[in-house]
Amino acid sequence: MNLNQGIRKKVTKAISDYNLIENGDKILVGLSGGKDSTLLLVALSEIRKISPVKFDLAAFTINIAEGHMDLNPIKKFCADLGIKHESISYPIIDIIEERNERSPCSLCSKLRNGILIDFATKNGYNKVALGHHLDDVVETALLNLFLAGRFKCFPPLSWRSRKKIWVIRPLVYLSEEAIRSEAKRLDFPVMKWKCPHEDETQRAKMKHLIATLEPKFPALKSQVLHALTHVRGTDVWKIEEPLEK
Repeated sequence: MNLNQGIRKKVTKAISDYNLIENGDKILVGLSGGKDSTLLLVALSEIRKISPVKFDLAAFTINIAEGHMDLNPIKKFCADLGIKHESISYPIIDIIEERNERSPCSLCSKLRNGILIDFATKNGYNKVALGHHLDDVVETALLNLFLAGRFKCFPPLSWRSRKKIWVIRPLVYLSEEAIRSEAKRLDFPVMKWKCPHEDETQRAKMKHLIATLEPKFPALKSQVLHALTHVRGTDVWKIEEPLEK
């Protein structure tokens, strides 16, 4: 299995730009079975074979809807790549339905990340790799701007001080369309299960808004990415404290 050279180049650039991988790292990929995390696993597997930087790689899947998710294709895929794969079942979908949360995606993300990071720390991994891509970056930055009044996004490299583990996101330079196209070309065993909440979230609305803006502003995504790396202190409006009389 050979990734498109342009795809691998962008992943390698992100790794280099943000120093995501170092000698001796033990990296656990959060493998959901979707196109993004599957491509991430393949990319890191290929890079590991040719990189002078030596690191260990494994994959971990959380079965969030037992009885509706078949993990056998994922297990076979990892075995074919020569990647160790482990999984657990956790009733995240049942918990979300029971709580009837207004923001089900936020709760789901927190639960999945918590389980993944707990497993990683207990099993000797020092880094967790997640499959967030360029579209996720842009959507998150604009959602924070529109809904929270802050221009911010998750970074490519972050330190979880409580668990003493790094989180890396090597796909931040790749668009979702590029990943989708490559997943189709290489016939990834993408999970067929569909989240019942994915079409009714704020993120889905933002994705639609960006799709309507891109024809008029073709550089929208790259400009948001550029802005995230070029925030200057002098651009911030600073409210001065009133002088004491």
